[in-house]
Amino acid sequence: MDTATPDSARLAFRDATEADVPALVALIESAYRGDSSRTGWTTEADILQGQRTDEQGVRDVIGAPASRLLAVERGGELVACCQLEHRGDAAYFGMFAVRPGLQGGGLGKLIIAEAERAAKESWGVGEMHMTVISVRDDLIAWYERRGYCRTGALTPFPYGDERFGIPQRDDLAFELLVKTI
Repeated sequence: MDTATPDSARLAFRDATEADVPALVALIESAYRGDSSRTGWTTEADILQGQRTDEQGVRDVIGAPASRLLAVERGGELVACCQLEHRGDAAYFGMFAVRPGLQGGGLGKLIIAEAERAAKESWGVGEMHMTVISVRDDLIAWYERRGYCRTGALTPFPYGDERFGIPQRDDLAFELLVKTI
């Protein structure tokens, strides 16, 4: 599907493939970790160091049953991605990344709207679920402006499992956000 972006460029959404894995890992890492992530506003660099994901983690999402990893391109160049997973009456939205230099320009709004549309059309679900690190107030507020509601349901952060990063604080947890779609 093509969708007009605020700057009139076109976005193309497609299912990611094995060939996309290295570029997807680089994109996700750049959006959340290290100095490059500080260019955008979604950085987790102050609360988590180490990796956000790795090639096996991305492959697992691509290959999982009832799961899609959408690659988002503009002009043939990877600019964003997101995971959709069918979970009963809901879809799970995750692994969302927009190239840091392009954040704040409206791409995220378009991508999440397309993800919601695709989940509803593909699976007939009525809700979209996601988890966000509970101390990410700015990010949670952004999702709330898109219609997501905080549930207060928390899942502990996997301290000690460096596949999810190296925490820089001891109060991290994931909060479930939900939206009726």
